[in-house]
Amino acid sequence: MALESINPKNKQLIKKFDELSDKQIKQKVVEAQSAFEAHRQTDFSQRAQLMHGCAKILRDRKQKLAAIITDEVGKTLTASKAEIEKCANVCEFYADNAREFLSEEYIKTDASQSYVRFDPIGIVLAIMPWNFPFWQVFRFAAPALMAGNVGLLKHAANVQLSAYAIEEIFESAGFSKGCFLNLAISSGAVEKVICDERVKAVTLTGSEKAGSAVAATAGRELKKTVLELGGSDPYIVLADADIKAAAEAAVIARLQYNCGQSCIAAKRFIIEEPIADKFIESLKAEVSKLKINDPTEAETDVGPMANEKMLSAIQRQVDDSLSQGAELVAGGNSDDKNGYFYNPAIVVGNDVSMPIFSEETFGPVFAVIKVRDAEQAVKVANDSPFGLGATIFTSDSENAIKNLAPSIESGSVFINGPVKSDPRLPFGGVKNSGYGRELSEYGIKEFVNIKTVWVK
Repeated sequence: MALESINPKNKQLIKKFDELSDKQIKQKVVEAQSAFEAHRQTDFSQRAQLMHGCAKILRDRKQKLAAIITDEVGKTLTASKAEIEKCANVCEFYADNAREFLSEEYIKTDASQSYVRFDPIGIVLAIMPWNFPFWQVFRFAAPALMAGNVGLLKHAANVQLSAYAIEEIFESAGFSKGCFLNLAISSGAVEKVICDERVKAVTLTGSEKAGSAVAATAGRELKKTVLELGGSDPYIVLADADIKAAAEAAVIARLQYNCGQSCIAAKRFIIEEPIADKFIESLKAEVSKLKINDPTEAETDVGPMANEKMLSAIQRQVDDSLSQGAELVAGGNSDDKNGYFYNPAIVVGNDVSMPIFSEETFGPVFAVIKVRDAEQAVKVANDSPFGLGATIFTSDSENAIKNLAPSIESGSVFINGPVKSDPRLPFGGVKNSGYGRELSEYGIKEFVNIKTVWVK
């Protein structure tokens, strides 16, 4: 079976990639295991030098790498360049901090000496999505390799140009061949890789369905997993909020520089009734400023969606919600038959069972619902199977910190700003949004052997 990269702005095939055979997959695993035996013996200064090398290569090749992202995914060149820069930042962050994060922790007990050390575990399989084809990989790979592990990448079928470019970056930086390898395989071949005794853990960013299947296999094999799955992040705007600031930030929060195709994008806009109409009008004004066009053009704000499946799904969710009584306030549909474009839509509904509220909307749709007060806002926010991130806009930050944030069921709460991932902060979700954490000190400790050493 061939894996295909197709340009979403014109539906043209970029390149086909042959899927690896079982024999080739096994050889890659053998190569990775051999690399691990050597890599685990390197010290933090050696790994840091190599990881800084990755950061330099990312910046030196930024224009070329960004063009690959834009061609495969459809996000604007500006957004693609920002993604590459973020990857360089996470490489530098772990190069500079891994030694401290993984230093031995001494604990006073009845022993003459007792401490905790953090040892690498081996090969970690990363199953990654297409929407941020470089960032999703580097936020796993930088801490994993700095901890002394090695990585196998099963990337999405439509971003194999990105996958091979990432593999080449690690090799060019000086990491031993095998420390990071791309597996050009389809989802059907994943189970065999997980079951290989040399693969010690799995991390996945993707859908609930994919996460559940991977977790089931890994659980049967007794292997550690970290899952970052879907999200339907609430974006609460209280009556005392700065409406203009909330509307401006809402556009960034929803679109996430990728046509709204992001797990952590704000997807349910929960607005207190006294200011709801003003917020909607302000949001309409902000959305009307967006330029939808070829993502390679400098003035473009919103490019195409990634593929026909994504476009059809978002259209169905909007149409079904409208048939159930929702109101289309702005946008929707697209007359462009050459690419997968969709005009950012504002849809107002009053029933949380509508698809725009009850399902994850992976595209440029602002789903707005009005609530009586802050208490109801939190209740609606929590009325979701997902729990990745949440945003609260209010002038009373103290109330948000003390009363609202603790009540919201999510992995993060951002007050007066859009949800974003930051290497310095742990990232992950609860409920159907997954488990485990990426980034920060917490992320690098997910895939190590937390080992107690006790001396009489």
